[in-house]
Amino acid sequence: MDTIIMVRGLTRRWIFNVLIVVFVVIVISELALGFFVKNYYYDSVDTSLYSSCMRTFTSYFGRYTSATPSEFELAAKEFAENFEDKGKMEVQVYDRDGRPIVSTSGYTQPDLEHVDFSAARQSEDGTARWIGKSPMGEKLMTWTMVLQPSDSQVSAGILRFVVSLEDVDGEILMNILTLVGVGVLILLLVSLSGLFFIKSITSPIREITETANRIAAGNFDVRLAVREADEIGKLCDTINYMASELKSAENMKNEFISSISHELRTPLTVIKGWGETVDMSAETDPALVHKGLSVIINESERLSGLVEDLLDFSRMQSGHFTFHMEKIDLLAELGEAVYLYEDAARQRGIDLIYVEPKSLPPVMGDPDRLRQVFINIIDNALKYTQKGGQVLVEAAQQDVYIEVTVKDTGCGIAAEDLQKVKAKFYKANKDVRGSGIGLAVADEIIKYHKGILEVDSKEGVGTTVSIFLPFVS
Repeated sequence: MDTIIMVRGLTRRWIFNVLIVVFVVIVISELALGFFVKNYYYDSVDTSLYSSCMRTFTSYFGRYTSATPSEFELAAKEFAENFEDKGKMEVQVYDRDGRPIVSTSGYTQPDLEHVDFSAARQSEDGTARWIGKSPMGEKLMTWTMVLQPSDSQVSAGILRFVVSLEDVDGEILMNILTLVGVGVLILLLVSLSGLFFIKSITSPIREITETANRIAAGNFDVRLAVREADEIGKLCDTINYMASELKSAENMKNEFISSISHELRTPLTVIKGWGETVDMSAETDPALVHKGLSVIINESERLSGLVEDLLDFSRMQSGHFTFHMEKIDLLAELGEAVYLYEDAARQRGIDLIYVEPKSLPPVMGDPDRLRQVFINIIDNALKYTQKGGQVLVEAAQQDVYIEVTVKDTGCGIAAEDLQKVKAKFYKANKDVRGSGIGLAVADEIIKYHKGILEVDSKEGVGTTVSIFLPFVS
């Protein structure tokens, strides 16, 4: 249902944002072109009439402006008989009082005062144009000229050229209909291409939505087919990548839950077992009681560390990771972390070496958090190093940083796992105890201190963790 609404929404937006705009542009263009066509045809007729009127006056009627009424009438009839363009236009000749004398069409209208007569008499050059309908309802265009000598106030007569606009209007209508047809064709092509384009978007979107819903429901194996190398294709690639990452995160989460459950259950089982043993041997075997209490204390510390890692991870995820920054001696925190693991390294048969410089510049940081980072990294180095191996801890000044390195001769990390070791829940070696979040927390702590945590490793050779922290003067 949401997909249908989304598709309809895209179509509706395209109609309002594109199709209606194209329609309005076409309508405005049609109106402008129609106006231009009409003016073009009317101007052509107007120019033809005016030039014919002036040419007739110049070549013929100009010499009769001072003639007597009878002479003017004879001249007019002679002109009508010899007029060659009778098929194109009608010429009407009137006397000085506006009474019809002759017409080249052979039909003379009854006596009446035409509007263009008055306009021509009042104009400076004695001419006037008129567009209107005849008494028979025919649309006409006329050019009227008053034949009046320059030295007299009395005209010899009136010359009137008449053209029917019915055929002209028919031509105009045909042109406008052609333009309308072209506009409709353009609108149809735009609509078809637009609908095809919308379909090319909505169909993949519908598929993407369905796939996203399946991913949201927990099916991380579903994938989208990438058909085009465009934005939608990139979106499909991104969703496929997201599904892959979600599947990986889901697997890591499940492994984390399984691992942390095992990590929590083991010390609890040991504590319970030794607690029962101590309870039964409290009065009979003091040495066993002392050993049991020692084991209980160690396992409790281990359990406390796991819980603290979980709490730190929870704070990190919620953004409530707190820091108390101050100017500190980094060597003091590093030395204390090394000291905490000297006995553990000795018991495991691992050579823990600490190369301590005489002095280093102070850094701005949280001493407890930085000590937590060093403890986590040294603990990891010892966990992954076999008996007889070596863990080397060094600190030195490098340019504007203090570099702390923890290098072990352990099992190392495979190349395909190396880039993921700082991801939450990730464990490269699932046979070694641990929650898989310690290094992720350590990386966040170092980032907060504006530092860098790098891991370099080679499988079967060992791992080197380098921490770079800026010092202050």
